[in-house]
Amino acid sequence: MIFSKTRYTFPRLYLIIVAYLIFQGCAYANHNHASTLVVDASTSSGRPIPDILFGVFFEEINHAGAGGLWAELVNNRGFEAGARRVPSNIEPWTIVGQESAIFVRTERSSCFEHNKVALKMHVLCDNCPDGVGISNPGFWGMNIVRGKKYKVVFFVKSKTSIDMMVSFRKTEGGEILSSSNIKASKSEVLRWKRMETTLVADASSSISSLYLTTTKKGVIWLDQVSAMPVDTYKGHGFRSDLVNMLLELKPAFFRFPGQTLRNAFKWKESVGPWEQRSGHFGDVWGYWTDDGLGYFEGLQLAEDIGARPLWDALDGIEFARGAATSKWGSLRASMGHPEPFDLKYVAIGNEDCGKKNYLGMLSLSLTFFKHLGNYLAFYEAIKHAYPDIQIVSNCDASAKPLDHPADLYDYHTYPNEYQIMFNNAHAFDKTPRNGPKAFVSEYALIGGSQAKLGTLLGAVSEAGFLIGLETNSDHVMMASYAPLLVNANDRKWNPDAIVFNSIEAYGTPSYWVQYMFKESNGATFLNSQLQTPDPFSVAASAILWKNPYNKKTYLRIKVANVGDNHLNLKISLDGIENSDLSKATKTVLTSENALDENNFADPKKIVPKRSPLVSPSKEINDILPPISLTEQYLSI
Repeated sequence: MIFSKTRYTFPRLYLIIVAYLIFQGCAYANHNHASTLVVDASTSSGRPIPDILFGVFFEEINHAGAGGLWAELVNNRGFEAGARRVPSNIEPWTIVGQESAIFVRTERSSCFEHNKVALKMHVLCDNCPDGVGISNPGFWGMNIVRGKKYKVVFFVKSKTSIDMMVSFRKTEGGEILSSSNIKASKSEVLRWKRMETTLVADASSSISSLYLTTTKKGVIWLDQVSAMPVDTYKGHGFRSDLVNMLLELKPAFFRFPGQTLRNAFKWKESVGPWEQRSGHFGDVWGYWTDDGLGYFEGLQLAEDIGARPLWDALDGIEFARGAATSKWGSLRASMGHPEPFDLKYVAIGNEDCGKKNYLGMLSLSLTFFKHLGNYLAFYEAIKHAYPDIQIVSNCDASAKPLDHPADLYDYHTYPNEYQIMFNNAHAFDKTPRNGPKAFVSEYALIGGSQAKLGTLLGAVSEAGFLIGLETNSDHVMMASYAPLLVNANDRKWNPDAIVFNSIEAYGTPSYWVQYMFKESNGATFLNSQLQTPDPFSVAASAILWKNPYNKKTYLRIKVANVGDNHLNLKISLDGIENSDLSKATKTVLTSENALDENNFADPKKIVPKRSPLVSPSKEINDILPPISLTEQYLSI
């Protein structure tokens, strides 16, 4: 509020104070006015929620994959990041030893067709003190843990015999944490040869580097240097702690890679042996990735976490679904997965509607579609070969029907004001139920002082939105928060669901909101009526969920309150015949301040907290905290 410079007399000031007190009295009255939620808990009144409503969306942003979910420790393992023209810089690799004792440059001499850049290391000294060579700090420091095993692989060539040390060392000071010697005769390395060793760490350091050094004079060529922890998730190359956080969300689908046509992911260059992959520079987010996490790995991760893959690309279906005897299916089989992946959803592009060549000029005849735009050509081709695949259009149909065929349409929302995020719960209230379903593939409160790096206020406003998606789940088929992951050293976008560095990870409040909605997939949505004096601050939904382990049915009622006051809520349950309400619980996500956040120092500051529900019955009277998401959990 901005006050003018007008001078206030005593009577005018008195009237202002009285008016303020009256306003506060009205606000207090509203605060004490109980809201009522009437829930029809009879099974006959409900309707099924899609079993794929809530999932996750992965995009290579914020070093989410390279230096994150993908456990590769070496940054720029193939020396390609400095560009294909040589000589080029080799960052973040650095020279070990005196520059007068070693000369290093890149040249196009690799044995790999798709990544020809290799490193030539000319060692000028003999019996070099402490050794000379190169080192790599990984992604803001390698986290080496005592007792853990790490597999180091590299390709080497030399005109003479080699005697090299491979070691992990503290980046500052160079203390050796683990080491191994690699020796080979001239005949063994005259042509490119793959070398492998397993290092067991004798000590720990969260800021470590990989060293490849020698004391012997000569010329050595190196390429495709990799260091991976042995204990990745299921041995598939993923960082276990981050995969476990995804598992906690029970995502029904895994969408990837989430890139536009302009920066399209070239899937054919991201499959097959990792050392033969070309890698690519992501010009949208400005960093290089070696594509260790490629198309196959994305499909594998979806399978590992029990989610259906949703592929954001214009090709690659045969690789995922084709028989092991087909051209691309045989490549998948050679990578260790002879059975097809369960690919049922394909998004053609990402945020490309309205761009040149996406749709082109429409024709009334399907026979002309392939000449009139990328989307329509691929729609026709995919449907002809795979009629069961559900195709996602980039064009929004929440307010205006599509003028082209699609099974689902993409909807993104990134407001920067919490009230807009909360009110978006009604975005699909009046959307026609015929035609393609909605896929809310990207949503989050972003920007400004309300969202910051992931606030409670932002998360609760998103919870109100998700309640709206549950309410409209007869039209909304799928939804996922974005971005999913951020390396704290490379925050290209804020906020995000999961924050990590080389050592640890935590969930933002938005992550925990998704956690509280994880049982909604495939549940039964119940009819309920919310009567409240402030519909712009309160949203509620009720579902029936069957526990797959004990086969019991539970009533789960979620209430999001973005208001500044406590909410007096009366819940009336209709249609319940037999129930065990004595074991009812309440889970609350809240904090002392609306703008509170989690961080590495206090990663569990804002997490769901469960407690017994006081005096549960068919009429529940509860007081909900301001800025909170609350779930009542009752066995019926």
